[in-house]
Amino acid sequence: MFKVRIENPFLRGLVEWILVIGLALLLALIARSFLFRITRVTGYSMEPSLSHGDVLILNRFTYLFRSPAVGDIVAFPYPKDPSDFFIKRVVAVSGDTVDFHNSQFWVNGLPLDDSFSVVPVLSIGDMNFPVTVEEGHLFLLGDNRNVSRDSRCTTVGTVPESEMLGKVFIRFWPISSFGRVE
Repeated sequence: MFKVRIENPFLRGLVEWILVIGLALLLALIARSFLFRITRVTGYSMEPSLSHGDVLILNRFTYLFRSPAVGDIVAFPYPKDPSDFFIKRVVAVSGDTVDFHNSQFWVNGLPLDDSFSVVPVLSIGDMNFPVTVEEGHLFLLGDNRNVSRDSRCTTVGTVPESEMLGKVFIRFWPISSFGRVE
């Protein structure tokens, strides 16, 4: 291995600090790219589960080994502006059929568990129901259904699994709400 001996203690210390900082930055870049990502909730589409201003950690690692599942809260780039992230809940996966009637969403003929939603659904967006989720895609809804732009809107539609930035894992701000997100 190539070794350089630096006699000057100040320069030796400076080189050591540069190497430590460089290694720390490299590890942070690897962690951000493959393991975790930090994002902030903007808007009210996921209330009451998540609130405007919450700071979250996304687990990017989990979807390397499994596909998103119904109930997961995920982040993905908004199709019209990929620099903007959306955070929504998976309600249907490939092959599922989503319908809306009697003021309720239905998945594969069964009523959707709407325990996350706090208000009756007033808008079904501009999507034509029923919708069968195509292979490799997800049907996503915000928990606050009446203010959410989600898979009911043709501007979003069903979202490819490959575009998932990660599963919402931990809320770490505000500190009073710190903990795992379900």
